[in-house]
Amino acid sequence: MTSSDTPRGPVDSSRVPRYAGPATFARLPRLDEVASADVAVVGVPFDSGVSYRPGARFGGNAVREASRLLRPYNPAQDAAPFALAQVADAGDIAVNPFDIQEAVDTVENAADELLGTGARLLTLGGDHTVALPLLRAAARRHGPLALLHFDAHLDTWDTYFGAAYTHGTPFRRAFEEGLLDTSALGHVGTRGPLYGKADLDEDARMGFGIVTAADVYRQGVDEVVDRLRQRIGERPLYVSVDIDVLDPAHAPGTGTPEAGGLTSRELLEILRGLAGHHVVSADVVEVAPAYDHAEITAVAASHVAYDLVTLMTRDVAARTASD
Repeated sequence: MTSSDTPRGPVDSSRVPRYAGPATFARLPRLDEVASADVAVVGVPFDSGVSYRPGARFGGNAVREASRLLRPYNPAQDAAPFALAQVADAGDIAVNPFDIQEAVDTVENAADELLGTGARLLTLGGDHTVALPLLRAAARRHGPLALLHFDAHLDTWDTYFGAAYTHGTPFRRAFEEGLLDTSALGHVGTRGPLYGKADLDEDARMGFGIVTAADVYRQGVDEVVDRLRQRIGERPLYVSVDIDVLDPAHAPGTGTPEAGGLTSRELLEILRGLAGHHVVSADVVEVAPAYDHAEITAVAASHVAYDLVTLMTRDVAARTASD
């Protein structure tokens, strides 16, 4: 897109009721309906890497359904994200549910193709395994990435049952492959039991800083945001959100729930505090609608995705204006 282009926005809800029509994210146009996109929302219906409850393969479409109620102006960020830049729904990446290695390769190739159009990606999972191929594609364009990882869990374990590619290992592999800027890595919202203290030692060796869920509660959102902003600096940033970072009261529909998590308000306010950073791509994963109730989890995830899209479109607009 050029600065003179007028982005095509969502379906007009004054003409078509929100519960009618195709369920694209936020009722936005499909990617094939626009000339180009600055941000592409893409689903990855894959959950063969989970270690406990399956079902996240249905997460992307659940988030799309819940996003029907999103509106075009985001008052929390004082921005109209779909007017600032072209956002479009790129549909789903079809992956092999029986072969994790093939699925990882498919996601990487598809992400590489989408990023090659100049778009940034907002990916709807799917389980957290998909973060690795997405990071590979993003790092290919931007070099080693700053990473903010919102999750109850570290996801830096080495293997599960001898398997190197699972939803608990993507950031260990990303570290080993040199995809990450080890001076700008952070977990946010971690909590719950571990296999041993060595898990934390190994994580620190990779360069991760940790803001636990308890830290958010005790220190408050503003202090946490300040710490994160200092850690990220001006680096290209990838944001990965496992919806289980939220307490099960706010996100029951996920595969590995842990008590004592963030509220949806805390998560959204932390994300909004990242305004001005160069968010190059992001994901929202691990929504498992079979365990959800009244779309609690899907609604939360749709708002998380909306604020991430807003961060990206604001950055696109700012960079376009400065060119």
